[in-house]
Amino acid sequence: MLRWIIAIVILVPVIEITLLIMLGHLIGGWLTFAILIASGFLGAYFAKREGRKVMEYAKFEWSQGQLPAQQILDGICIFIGGILLITPGFITDIVGFLFVFPYTRPIFKVLLLALIRKQIGKGNMHIIRR
Repeated sequence: MLRWIIAIVILVPVIEITLLIMLGHLIGGWLTFAILIASGFLGAYFAKREGRKVMEYAKFEWSQGQLPAQQILDGICIFIGGILLITPGFITDIVGFLFVFPYTRPIFKVLLLALIRKQIGKGNMHIIRR
């Protein structure tokens, strides 16, 4: 797992910088910069809006005596998406929007749940019950 993280930390910035330079040559540096800034603000807006929706529904479920497990997974996905959206770059923005949008988020929730179950199975995560 650590090898994958190191590879991602090294490769993603290299690919992002390459794309930024190529796009800068194609459409101009200022327009590329403006698109990056606009996607950052738009992404922050969407992440905030979706986060509030999920939080309100989680509070409702909690008030009904139910555990808001799906909303917790939604919140994690929105958090990851928000971080990716404020990171400069087009690939991170696309993936971040996919994490934040409610129509594509279920794909990532399934992957996240599978990762959590795998880590619990390996003994790397523990569930504490009271």
